[in-house]
Amino acid sequence: MRKRKTTYPVARTSRRPAAPGGPADIPQVRPTVAAIDLSAGVGRAGITTGTRVRIVGAGLYSGEDAVVVSMPGGVIPSALVRTDAGGTRRVRTIDLEPIKGDPPAG
Repeated sequence: MRKRKTTYPVARTSRRPAAPGGPADIPQVRPTVAAIDLSAGVGRAGITTGTRVRIVGAGLYSGEDAVVVSMPGGVIPSALVRTDAGGTRRVRTIDLEPIKGDPPAG
């Protein structure tokens, strides 16, 4: 007697719908990837204790006016600021913008 030919089921990957059309060379960027600003190590000149500044970086107290309370040391130049509303935050100096025309707080 002759042996029957064995049949195998169709692979599951062949049943998937086709990928949407479009250029396939666009790199995908995960939303959890951090962008590192290499210019942060340089800092911003002219910011000292008592300087009135505006926080221009993203995050807590963004866009608020503040006074530099202290300049803690570290690899990335930063400043401890107190906002006009009373909140405090440590901010990189590149995320601070000196306010022109205001007298220094004291």
